Amino acid sequence: MKVTVNKIDDANVAVGGEIEQSVIEKNIDRLAREAGKQMKVDGFRKGKVPPHVVKKMHGDKLAQDAESDALKALVDAGIAQAEVNPADIIGEPIFKKYDKQDDKIEVELELSLRPKVDVSGYEKAIPSFEKPEATEEEVEAKLEDIKKQQVSYEKIKRKRMVRDGDMVVIDFEGFIDGEPFEGGKAEKFNLKIGSGQFIPGFEDQIIGMKYDEEKDVVVTFPEEYGAKDLAGKEATFKVKLHEIQEEVEAEINDELAKKLLNDENATVETLKERLKEQVVNEKLAKLYQEELKPKLIEALVEQFDFALPNNIVEQEIDAKINAKAREMSEEELNEYKENPEKVEALREEMRDEAEKSVKATFIVDALAKEKEVTVDDQEVSQAIYYEALMSGQDPQAVIKYYQENNLLPAVKMGMIEDKLFGKLLGLEEK
Repeated sequence: MKVTVNKIDDANVAVGGEIEQSVIEKNIDRLAREAGKQMKVDGFRKGKVPPHVVKKMHGDKLAQDAESDALKALVDAGIAQAEVNPADIIGEPIFKKYDKQDDKIEVELELSLRPKVDVSGYEKAIPSFEKPEATEEEVEAKLEDIKKQQVSYEKIKRKRMVRDGDMVVIDFEGFIDGEPFEGGKAEKFNLKIGSGQFIPGFEDQIIGMKYDEEKDVVVTFPEEYGAKDLAGKEATFKVKLHEIQEEVEAEINDELAKKLLNDENATVETLKERLKEQVVNEKLAKLYQEELKPKLIEALVEQFDFALPNNIVEQEIDAKINAKAREMSEEELNEYKENPEKVEALREEMRDEAEKSVKATFIVDALAKEKEVTVDDQEVSQAIYYEALMSGQDPQAVIKYYQENNLLPAVKMGMIEDKLFGKLLGLEEK
């Protein structure tokens, strides 16, 4: 077997060679003998099936396996000749040529290696910034938000008609063509007038009702209503008003502070300090995402120069093209399918961005190791669980989706990046 090796750069090695047909034939014979020792075929004792019988039964599979073994031997020889540590090989080889001829197979491929990144002097890339501050107005705005969130309702002290903004307690039952329908009945139901909770027009007709008054409210279900059997139909609701409640604004006092902070020693001043911290943290998070993080990544990519593994760059280009393809119309996709040159031009257009992205990943990985920044699998699961909970999704279903689509490594890398950058920028201390 002839093997040639050419070091392209520190991260890529070209391996070429010829696999003679005689090598493949020897592999087929060996594999047939090995298989015959395991097989059971009528007319032969188990483990005594002759190689020629095995070849007749499984010739194509034996040939494929024989080629794979020969190719592996060629690659292993190339690795040894290039004096490469197999542990440094990253990703799958890029095949440049695989030409099957009658007497041989000509092979050319590229192996990529994990780059060795020296991040000495990274400090020069860290942008300076002023810590944001919280104004009194911003803290007061937060207090106003708390007032709105803590609003309560009390039964009115004097009897009057329903007004917009009231909370009412009602019984209702809906009828279509004189017949009651499923889900159209409730007793002692709390409804905020003006909330838009009910079908358009329903709440408007409650305005002006008095205590213990009964009234027919006629509305039409929207055409796009979820229940198809009700969509677009006119309905009459028999409504009885039991109670009217007025909104009572929460008072910002020590008691509310204790309740909100779950701290018996909390005061209004304690609450204001917490809100001040919240405002500052929100500003810091915005500053980090919109300015500091992009600046830091750009500076690191600009500062460090090293060879990139070609196969990882190609994978990143693939990912970016797939993301772009998801945004294309069917007509645009067909244009690319029918025009390979256009696809190649798009790949080259994406190359610079892909290289920067891959470069940033290896720099972050090297810095994280140096700074001993890690994120374990439990932290990743907790982060996904919390995000799902906050967005009203089923956390277990979201985690399962991430697992099945192999998205957890990307989430983990993003968390490591943010944890590392937070440390480099000193956000933990500021």
